[in-house]
Amino acid sequence: MDPSEVEFLAEKEMVQIIPNFSLDKVYLIGGDLGPFNPGLPVQVPVWLALNLKQRQKCRIVPPEWMDVQKLEEIREQERREETFTPIPSPYYMELTKLLLNHAADNIPKADEIRTLVKDIWDTRIAKLRLSIDSFISHQEAHAKLDNLTLMEINTTRSFLLDSLNSMYKLRSNTQPGSAAEKTMDY
Repeated sequence: MDPSEVEFLAEKEMVQIIPNFSLDKVYLIGGDLGPFNPGLPVQVPVWLALNLKQRQKCRIVPPEWMDVQKLEEIREQERREETFTPIPSPYYMELTKLLLNHAADNIPKADEIRTLVKDIWDTRIAKLRLSIDSFISHQEAHAKLDNLTLMEINTTRSFLLDSLNSMYKLRSNTQPGSAAEKTMDY
């Protein structure tokens, strides 16, 4: 899975909008949306919110967690804890990028939010790299990493797989005996 596929999944997350048009309930395969009435909040997927915003048909209400004070608390907690802390959205990075790129005028303190989310991301990726380094250096067979997002896993997946494959090849070359003898031992 590449980052664009993860972003596609993030676009299915629901966000609140304030429409400036009227429309009855819309029936889609993924579920019913609406009704849309001017000034009344309604929940829609991010892909629709961005489309309506680009056509100047709505104002996007930022998610509850997209607040400077809450993000500062998350950042400080992430820095204090050795393990990965729970994140308010499994797509926090993708949603921040999408909403700030297309609807920054609807999000108060957008620049501060962008910086805080980047700090959280950097802290979590640094933790993940340290975990991978420890995993590889201790020659572990398995690991449990709770509270990671799909994008964070996706970021380090190729590096980790290549490292593990290289370690496997090195181990199998340094073991005494041939591969045929090893299979007979089991």
